[in-house]
Amino acid sequence: MKISKLLVGMALGLGFVTVQAQTILKIGYATNKESHYGVGSTVFCDEVEKGTQGRYKCQHFANSALGGEREQIEAVQLGTQDLVNTSTGPVGNFVPEVKIVDIPFLFRDYDHARKVMDGPIGQDILTKFPSKGIIALGWTENGFRHMTNSKRDIVKPSDAAGLKMRTMENKVHMDGYRTFGILPTPMAFPELFGALQQGTVDGQENPIPVILASKFSQVQKHLSLTGHVYSPALLLMSPRTWDKLNDADKKVFLEAAKKAGAAQRKKVNDDENSGIAQLEKEGMKVTKTVDGNAFRDALKPAYASYAKEFGADNIKKIQDVR
Repeated sequence: MKISKLLVGMALGLGFVTVQAQTILKIGYATNKESHYGVGSTVFCDEVEKGTQGRYKCQHFANSALGGEREQIEAVQLGTQDLVNTSTGPVGNFVPEVKIVDIPFLFRDYDHARKVMDGPIGQDILTKFPSKGIIALGWTENGFRHMTNSKRDIVKPSDAAGLKMRTMENKVHMDGYRTFGILPTPMAFPELFGALQQGTVDGQENPIPVILASKFSQVQKHLSLTGHVYSPALLLMSPRTWDKLNDADKKVFLEAAKKAGAAQRKKVNDDENSGIAQLEKEGMKVTKTVDGNAFRDALKPAYASYAKEFGADNIKKIQDVR
C-alpha cells in the first residue's frame, strides 16, 4: 500500500496523472424527466459535462422534488440550489421586467414568440437578472397555455365565467383571467393534481406538454385550445455557482443553455403535434375551435392597465416583431 501511494505521488509529481475534482450541480424543475423541462435540462447538463471534460455534472430533481418553482427560484437566489428550469409565471415576483411577456394574447404564434425571446427584447430582459441575485443563462420554453376543467367546454369567455381556476402567483395572468369571468386561485404546482382530484378547483391552465406530463387527463374532462398566454421558460443559475466558473467554463454553460432551449422547444413542438390526440385517447373532450376574438375583446380593460404598467410603446414593440 505504501509503495502504491509512493508511485502515485511520483506520477503526480512528474505530471503523468491528472486528477480533476468533480462538482455536482443540483438542477430542479416541475415536471418529470421525460417532459420538455426534463429534455431541455438533460441536454444542458450533457453539454456542460462534455464541455468541461466531466468537471461539472448534474443531479436532476424532477417533479418538484425541491419544491414549487417560486421556492426553487428563491433557493437559486440564496445559493442553496444551483439551477432551475422554470416557467416565467413566478419569475416576475423577482425580476419585474419579465412580467410583460406574460400578457395574455400578446404573441401571435410560436414563430413570433421565439423571435421576441431570441431578439433584442428578450435578450435585454436577461440582463435584468444579475442585479436581483440571479443569473439567467437563457430562454427555454413551456408553450402556449390552454384551459382544462371538469365542468364544461369553453368556446368563449362566458363559458369560463364562474370557474375556479388554478393559476400561478402571477398578477398579470390573474388580472387578465378575471376579465373572462374566471375566479383565479393561485396555487403551487405540486399541490395542483390533488386539488383537481378533490374538486378544490374546477380547472387549470397550462401548455399541452405540461397537461400530458402531469396526467391531468385523469382528473379533467374538458380541454379547450384557448392558447391564451405564451409561456416562455428560463434556465436560471445561482450567482454563487456562476462566480466560481472561469471564463471558458462560463462560455460552455451559456452555449449549453442555447442548445437546451432548442431541444426544449423541439419537445414542445413534438408534444403539441401528438399530444392532443393522446389526450383525446385518454378520455378528454377537446374543444379545438375557440372564439379568440371574443377573448381579446373581453381582455381590453386589462390591456388598458397593462399599458399603464409596462408602457403602450413597449407592448407595441413586441407586437410589431415580425
